Amino acid sequence: MAVITQYVVQHRGVDKLVTTDKKEADQYDKMLDIADNLSLYISSKGIELNESMSEELGILLAKNKEAVSKLLKGTSADTILEAEKAEVVEIKKA
Repeated sequence: MAVITQYVVQHRGVDKLVTTDKKEADQYDKMLDIADNLSLYISSKGIELNESMSEELGILLAKNKEAVSKLLKGTSADTILEAEKAEVVEIKKA
């Protein structure tokens, strides 16, 4: 019988990620922490969003922190979006 170590990332009592890769679990947990901080920052600035929308926005910004950083440095959204499109690879079924 094999023993498998699993890492479970929970967020607000909900399992968000189950993996056997500790590094992946740590990165995802850090991303969720960043998302929570972003959501709190946004709401503290007076922007009223429901809890679900606030969480989604925080996660979107945290998952795309490199692109957001480039936007804050003045790179155009079109340039970033074009680069992201170039990264997408479609695999067609034969």
